[in-house]
Amino acid sequence: MTDRIGIGIIGCGTISKTYFELAPKFTGLDIRACADLSREAAEIKADDYGIRALTVHDLLLADDIDLIVNLTVPDAHYLVSHEILVHDKHVYSEKPLALTIKDGKALGDLAKKKRLKVGCAPDTFLGGAQQIARKALDDGLIGDVIGGTCHVLSHGKESWHPNPDFFYKSGSGPLVDLGPYYIAALVNLIGPVKRVGALSSSAFNMRTIETGPRSGERIRVETPTTVHSLLEFENEASVTLSASWDVWAHRHPPIEIYGTKGSLFLPDPNRFGGEVEWAGPDGQIKRLDQTGHPFAVANVQQNRTAYANYRSAGLADMVQSILHGGDFRCSLDRALHAVDVMASILKSGETAAFVDIEHSAKRPEPLSAVAANQLLQ
Repeated sequence: MTDRIGIGIIGCGTISKTYFELAPKFTGLDIRACADLSREAAEIKADDYGIRALTVHDLLLADDIDLIVNLTVPDAHYLVSHEILVHDKHVYSEKPLALTIKDGKALGDLAKKKRLKVGCAPDTFLGGAQQIARKALDDGLIGDVIGGTCHVLSHGKESWHPNPDFFYKSGSGPLVDLGPYYIAALVNLIGPVKRVGALSSSAFNMRTIETGPRSGERIRVETPTTVHSLLEFENEASVTLSASWDVWAHRHPPIEIYGTKGSLFLPDPNRFGGEVEWAGPDGQIKRLDQTGHPFAVANVQQNRTAYANYRSAGLADMVQSILHGGDFRCSLDRALHAVDVMASILKSGETAAFVDIEHSAKRPEPLSAVAANQLLQ
């Protein structure tokens, strides 16, 4: 059996640059072609990275493409992923997998019928910081996990995004945009969620685009822009998750995990690296050593700051599953669990009642330093 599979990319927008540049660092990934509704966008990326530019139709039919990465806008994820599966190719999607649990289940049913695999970002929970934290929990550093807090708070996309319309449409908002990173991190650390409760609101009915050719244009807000939720996990731990685009400034850390013997402090789960700290009964905060994990090593420079970025790790892990069998960490089941959690939080915000999670998922296997190195070229 070959040790590489042919990969195509649909969607040549901003996020595609990260995949084009980082995928070659991982074993088994051979990007051969790309497509976009804008032929020009596809041709630019094809020229930049030495691959073929195709129409979406031709990419779906290409004989040398085994898996397609879906980097389209979120409200197109389901339709595009469905077409990829219809054309007998594996699919790896950017988050979210779909906007409804119904659509997510439909993808799962079709994939099972076709004997294909579906994977979904985010894969940041495979980063060095999150995996070092996972090992600390598995080793009992802070005892049994009993709770935690998560905060992802800012003042919205309109200050920097030239076309922020989608993010304020019904079914979107800060929870759907940023929640997948936090939910994936929490499931990795604690396990699956059992039920949720939430309060939700919107501070502004309209938003003003502040950058780009549409600067000054007003757009309507159709979804909650502040969501305060309580997640009860199957191990009975309870974690608060607050997501908002109505906050100008705050001093909350991204994630704190509380145990019977101490506390664990984690960095932004949208990143692969960052400091992980902990404190025991004495209250003294200490840093955990990450030097042994390859996905904690800074490998990207931005604005004179070096940081760790290993996006495509989840894709590489999925490809190894395709080639050699077994589970992979960014699986459809875990992505579907995240969709269910987010949809249930939004439903709870509307009904003011707790909502049980219907689709559970197993906690993913940890990614050790040895396993991470095996994914790299």
